Amino acid sequence: MHLQQTKRASRATGGPQYYFHDLSDPVKLYLRQKGAVSVALVTPYGATKSDFFAVGRDSKLGKALQPAPGKVGHDRIQQGHAGQSIGEAIRRWYVLPSGDFERIDVDIEVVDDIFYITPLYYKLADGKKQVPIQKVASPLTFTRDYQSPLWLKQLDKVERSRKGIVKWSLDEICRVVSDHRPQSRIPHIQEPDLLRASGSLAHLGIKLGAYVGKGYDCVATHIQFLDYPAYTIPVEVKKHSRDFQYQQKKYGKDELSRALVLCAFHDHEVMPKHIDVIELEALCEQASRFVS
Repeated sequence: MHLQQTKRASRATGGPQYYFHDLSDPVKLYLRQKGAVSVALVTPYGATKSDFFAVGRDSKLGKALQPAPGKVGHDRIQQGHAGQSIGEAIRRWYVLPSGDFERIDVDIEVVDDIFYITPLYYKLADGKKQVPIQKVASPLTFTRDYQSPLWLKQLDKVERSRKGIVKWSLDEICRVVSDHRPQSRIPHIQEPDLLRASGSLAHLGIKLGAYVGKGYDCVATHIQFLDYPAYTIPVEVKKHSRDFQYQQKKYGKDELSRALVLCAFHDHEVMPKHIDVIELEALCEQASRFVS
């Protein structure tokens, strides 16, 4: 499946547009039956909400961005309220070079009636070959069992830019975790005490949002790794990740099935898809890698 950029030479009449080609039968049938489907763009950090819509060949976006009969004749991506094309959004998130796209190969997954679109390859109009777009599984996960390559590169980058700050941050996280371990546990310690790690996490690229205690604990959490744009994700704070209950898929009908669990100890056997986990114990164990 891929997106083909059209109208490269006629930006004055609406700018580049992106038509779908070679859609799989299940995706094609779903789109044409619905008429229009909301799009979540999968970024280097994972899926994020967008104002884009996938629109079927026999439909258009009518009032209030609802599907209506249309005659365009192509399955496509429309901007909706977005201020840029889907191609420019992909370029921004993945820090791709300038120039018109000829095509962008994508994967499409239907989750909660939303198209989760993951870019896989791109080819510029003046390029000679397709270029792969790096994709990391569970990009924000850091546990004893799995450390995302994105996380490891971020730690190394922070250490290069500010010598000693990673070791200091991880030592502070160790201090917080120590107060929650069974053998050294502070009596009556509460789950929100884990937020003492917020300053250390900020040095590593994660700025926790306000702790609201309703729905997800820290809704507007901002993450910025490497040279990628900042990403916003809801965060649930748990001492043990096994206590994470996903509220029958998600909190709120307008939210994505995408969240981050911040825990002291990761012991959840099967985490729902699109949910990442940061285990403070696992981060603590990385402190020995960084010698002051």
